[in-house]
Amino acid sequence: MAGLIIKPRSRIFHGHEWVYSSEIQKTFGNPEPGDLVTLKDFKDRPLGVAIYNPGSQIVARRISRRKQKLDKEFFMRRLGQAIDYRESLGIDSDLRRLVWSESDGLPGIIVDQYCHHLVLQTTTLAMDQRKELIASCLVQILAPKSITLRNDSSMRRPEGLEDEIRMIYGAQPDPFTVKHHDSVFEIDPANGQKTGLYLDIMDSYQRVAHLAPGKKVLDVFCNQGGFSLACALAGADSVRAVDISADATAATARNAELTGVQVETVAANAFDFLRKDEETYDLIILDPPSFTRNKKTLKDAMRGYKEIHLRALGMLNQSGILATFCCSHHATRELFLDSVKSAAVDGKRTLRMIDNHSQRLDHPIIATLPETEYLKGFTFQLAPNR
Repeated sequence: MAGLIIKPRSRIFHGHEWVYSSEIQKTFGNPEPGDLVTLKDFKDRPLGVAIYNPGSQIVARRISRRKQKLDKEFFMRRLGQAIDYRESLGIDSDLRRLVWSESDGLPGIIVDQYCHHLVLQTTTLAMDQRKELIASCLVQILAPKSITLRNDSSMRRPEGLEDEIRMIYGAQPDPFTVKHHDSVFEIDPANGQKTGLYLDIMDSYQRVAHLAPGKKVLDVFCNQGGFSLACALAGADSVRAVDISADATAATARNAELTGVQVETVAANAFDFLRKDEETYDLIILDPPSFTRNKKTLKDAMRGYKEIHLRALGMLNQSGILATFCCSHHATRELFLDSVKSAAVDGKRTLRMIDNHSQRLDHPIIATLPETEYLKGFTFQLAPNR
């Protein structure tokens, strides 16, 4: 098998699974893009096997420390292991992530389940080349009604892959509804945002909503209204949902109607809204999209996080609550918390932390792969000024 010799002190020797172009000492055997390659250290000792793409900055992604083949047996076994893990969590099978890339030993494969329908993404070249095989394995294991190939993720571009949305199995379903703790969401796998919903944050909806009874709530960057619906159902006095996307606010309004709750929606730039809104609130939720996709823009991103925190803190009533979230891996938990602290200092607010959030367990975190931990959040309450 063709392969790569890895330079000393590369991250793979510390438990990571990626090999960057700068970490390759030698390539042997003329591997083709998308091939499986063997990895060796500088003393010719085996390090396992990896998928290969010389056109990407991440040239190799290890899939095993032992010999493997990217054949049906491999995918049936790995997909089965991933699904068995989700079954052990007891998460609602109507709304769950079944496969999450490196966290399941399947770099570049994402599978989300909405009732009897699956959404598949392939974000690495090797897995994209084998998407038909992957889909056929999913059909054999789960017998879904349909599988939508939702390959419009920005993660495909560094791999040299074009966008593609199509049915890879079954007929395209009409929009349908799913329920999460009495909140009703309309799902359209081929046309909705992302694969349908942001499944990683759904555990936090109820944890924030239990603080909402009797409160005036502002949900900023509302997307499809997950927090808004949960707060309204919990007995909030009023809920206002803000998003720059008119499609998102329309989806929130539709989901509120389906759920049978009242939510006021506002299509507006969140920064402008927070700057101009003169009302105050008892509970403010900030759940923005990632402000940075790389380290180069991290400083600008942290300024953005601080600004929304500073604005939100100034809009809270006495003993008000701020629930804030960040989905960028590059903005670490410590950096994100620092942005809240800095805003609190500038805003002359004293905050006590009352909850700490992370991604749902169907998005597993691998201890030696920091990229698998990306979602973080905190809930704070204003303490009396001293």
